[in-house]
Amino acid sequence: MPNNPVEKKPFVVKDCALIAIATGEKAQNLRELRDRIKTIDPGSIYYHFWGGRLRPGFDDPEYNNDFASWGRHALHDGKIAERLGAIDPREFASIEDLRLEIIEVIEQRLDESEMVPWSKADEQFNFMTSHIVVFTTKKLMFDPEELSAAIPNMSVGSVFYHFIDAMRRTPDNVDDFREWLSGFNGKYSELCDQIAKLDPYFLTLSQLREQLSQIFKSYFNRSKK
Repeated sequence: MPNNPVEKKPFVVKDCALIAIATGEKAQNLRELRDRIKTIDPGSIYYHFWGGRLRPGFDDPEYNNDFASWGRHALHDGKIAERLGAIDPREFASIEDLRLEIIEVIEQRLDESEMVPWSKADEQFNFMTSHIVVFTTKKLMFDPEELSAAIPNMSVGSVFYHFIDAMRRTPDNVDDFREWLSGFNGKYSELCDQIAKLDPYFLTLSQLREQLSQIFKSYFNRSKK
């Protein structure tokens, strides 16, 4: 029987950077934040949940998204910050579903508050979106075991591109690692299951890289015994 041609497709390691783009939309208080979120471009919501991971200084974030961070540091509202920070975008099938959840959380907070929290004039929320720039690294992997050695040396941009950005590029909304491994006729289904357990939203890119590396190394070390 001839080899499945899909097996011969290499894993091409790529890197990326996000270029932040101002939308011109701003919010001074919690009600304005809700109103802007209702109509803002979906790419802006994506950026404020995921894009921060490629910004310098995200090594130990207090909150996982920009909306929660603004609620705490500009509005000084710990409750809205905690509730927005608890939203995991991976639990929603689309950005539109995520948008509805954010609006509901904010409206609940507005309903229970006697006063609408305001920020200072110089601390308003500026809605951003982004453009992703992809770079080729010329690194090709033909054998999944090669990834065990490659992943620890990947840049955080590569990790972002192949794990986070991939979830909106691949047909099944999965990371590039599982997408590629699925082309080996089920041989690496156990490895895919382990990768699927990772939730990148609550990990920094450095932590995600480390856990991916451990998963690959442990899997292939066991397979040699």
